[in-house]
Parts: sequence; structure tokens; C-alpha cells
Amino acid sequence: MEELPWDGEAMEAAAEQAKGQGQLSVTFQAVLNNALSRNVSSGAAPDQKVWEEIMGLLTNFSSNITIVKECYPREDHRPHECEQARYCSDGLLDRITTGYLAVHGYVSLAICIFGVVSNLLNVAVLTRKDMAAAPINRILTGLAVADLLVTLEYVPFACHMYVALPARHNYPWAVYMLFHACFTQVLHTISICITLTLAVWRYLAIRYPDRTHALCTQQRSHVAIGASYALALVVCAPNYVASEIQETCAMEVQPPVMGFVLAYKVRPRNEVLNRVNFWVYSVVIKLLPCVILTVITCWLIKALYTVNQRHRALKGYGKCNGDASVAVALTKTAAAGAGGGGAGGGGGGGGGGGGGGGGGSSARSERRTDRTTRMLVAVLILFLVTEFPQGILGLLSGLFGDCFFFKCYQIFGELMDALALLNGAINFILYCSMSRQFRTTFGQLFKPRLLAKWSTPSHTTEVQSTYV
Repeated sequence: MEELPWDGEAMEAAAEQAKGQGQLSVTFQAVLNNALSRNVSSGAAPDQKVWEEIMGLLTNFSSNITIVKECYPREDHRPHECEQARYCSDGLLDRITTGYLAVHGYVSLAICIFGVVSNLLNVAVLTRKDMAAAPINRILTGLAVADLLVTLEYVPFACHMYVALPARHNYPWAVYMLFHACFTQVLHTISICITLTLAVWRYLAIRYPDRTHALCTQQRSHVAIGASYALALVVCAPNYVASEIQETCAMEVQPPVMGFVLAYKVRPRNEVLNRVNFWVYSVVIKLLPCVILTVITCWLIKALYTVNQRHRALKGYGKCNGDASVAVALTKTAAAGAGGGGAGGGGGGGGGGGGGGGGGSSARSERRTDRTTRMLVAVLILFLVTEFPQGILGLLSGLFGDCFFFKCYQIFGELMDALALLNGAINFILYCSMSRQFRTTFGQLFKPRLLAKWSTPSHTTEVQSTYV
């Protein structure tokens, strides 16, 4: 560890006095004189990096802002050898991440505000009587609640950390940071578990169309949501004990005065717990669900492709043979293979494609199934795009060690936070763009007169039998 040019023993004594008095202030010039005399007496040249760091403290902030920096470099968890590591050392990458850091607070706040509003709208629409009849919409409601809490909890963190600049070394702030680290991880894990449940639910509805009404029931949807919330609490258990609040000495600079104050930091409790928590988070919570979702999403895309091929074959067969009854029979078979007559939202009621309704009912049921599957595939792909990079970076950090974590994982921290928030905020747009029943229910809820003027009887009939 590089030795600072000021007297460590004198700083320790100052820190002890700061603990007793609350704060010990010394002039910045006195610190420079002490550092200069130490270098002169030892015959060592002043460390240029340290001097630049000291002068930067005076030039990079205004007089009414307090900057806190660790007194004891040995408390820094970044290994000194990592400064020489070549991981993620691209200058352009550094400029991009540094530039984004300056605006992350405002970007994340904008995403959070939109996410809170959009998820409140999701809950309001999905809990309407005609929407809540489909079990899969109950699962989407549970996902909206989890995403709502994620975006809502991040607002005070973003305001305090990136926008406002009050003192961040006091005990209440340390308590909040500890709470934020645990609560955010639990909520995000709940969102991951419900997304995984959503994918499995849709897989069962398409893979076993004849058993949809037995497998995908209202009661089982409630059990799945409750299990997702409970499992998240259990899986995140290592994070509850991995960190603790520790007292430390900090330098507080208010030009032209610099002093020592008692500060509080959230730090790993010990290396073993920290390592276990890291592997659980990066592999079990992030990477494993992404792998499972990738497999299921590919299967769903393949199912959609198969259905489209059947559509083309049916059209060609009907034109060549002119036999409407055979075409209707094949249409029913294709609809059953795509997920069952009225499965629409993964089971639960909805009708249309069984028997006696003719080819038109089967075709409508098939179109509903295709629309639902496409929408859920879009939700899953959005999740994978935002979560897979974090899981891969976490795995590489575990394989390559602390240097990769400090040099690569941490510099993308704010970007990954923004992607995770965006994933929880954008589902409303997907629902509106891909679900006619969601749009109609939204209109009935917020624009009843306008919708009544535009609606037609045929449109209303189809919507009532459609599930998101």
C-alpha cells in the first residue's frame, strides 16, 4: 500500500480526539506543511499522485459542499495491484461511464417516476374484473407490484446519492444504505422469480393445452406469487448478514479548513460471507434464471414459428382443394397445438375454441393465443437484455477475482442500475402496444365516454373473451 506523505500517527491521534470532541479542525495549510516537512526530513520526493489528489479536493468543489475522504488508506478494499490490471482499461469506455455518472441521478429519477406511474396503471388495469379472471394476469399484477416497489425505493437513494449532496457519512445514512442494499435485492429477486414463473406458466399452457384448466388455475397462480415472494426472502438471506455498519475516520474539507470527523460506513462483515453473498447474487439470482428464461423463450419463439408455418400451410391447402370443412378441421388442430382454444392468457376461462363454434371461433382463439405469447416473449426478451449482462459480469468477477470486479463490474454499476429500473418501468408500454384487451380496459377505466363513442359491438364481444 502506498504511504501517504503525512504522518499516520498524528492522524490517528487526531481521529481519536475527533471521536471525543465530534470534530477536530486544522487548516489545510498546516496539513501541507506537515506533509512537506515529512518529505524533506525523510529525503523522499513528494508523491505526485497524492499532491494532485489533495489539490483536487480544493479545486473540484464549491465552498458550501463537504467532501469526505477516508483518512486511512488501509481501509480501502481496492487492492493496490488492481491499479496495474488491464481489465476494462479502454479510455473511451472510461469516458462513457464517467460521462454517464454525471447524469445518472437525473436519468434514474426520470425512469423511477415513469416506473411508479406506469406500474400503478398496470395494477389498476390488471385488477379489473374482466382482466383478473385470467390467472396469468394475477401473475402480471404481482410483477407490477414488485417493480413498483423497486422503482419507488430507488427514488430517495438517487436523490441523496446523485442529486442532492448532504453529508453521507452520518449514522442515519449508513442505516439507510444497509436497508437499501437488502431491500432492493429482495424486491429485485421477487421480480426475477415472478418473471420466471410467468415463463413457466406460459410454457405449460402451450406444451399441455389439454391440461391447461387443471394446471393453470386461479389458486395455483396465488400459490406461485406467494412462493416467488417467499423464495426471494430465503435466497437473499446471505445479504442480510454480509454487511455491517462500522465507525471510521474521515477527512472533512470545507475551504480553507480541513478536519477529521467520525464517519459511518457500510462494509463487508468478513471475506467469507462477502464471497458467498456475491456468488449467490451473481449466479443463483442473476445468471441461473437468465439461462432458464433463455431456454423457455427460445421454445416459445419456436412454437410461434410453428404456428405461423401452419397458418401458411392451411391457407395454401384451402386454396388448392377448395374444401372449407377440411380447412376448418385443420384450423382447430393448429389452434389446439398452439395452446388450446381459449387459453388466451395461460388458462382460466376464456373461451372460444372448443367445439361447436365453427372455424371462426377457433381462429379467434388461435389469434388470442399468438398475441399473448408474443407479448410475453417480448417481456422475457426485455428482461434478458437488462439482466444477462449483469449476470455475466458477476460470473467473470467471481472467476477473475477482485481486480476484475473493481475495474469492470463497478464502473458499470450505474448503467446496470438504470437498465434494471428500465426493465421494471417499460412493461406498461409493452402491454399497451401488444394487448388489445389491456388498451380497451385502460380506456374504459380512464376514458369511458370517449371509448363508448368509438367502440363497436363486435369489438366488445371479442375483448370480453380475450386475456392478456
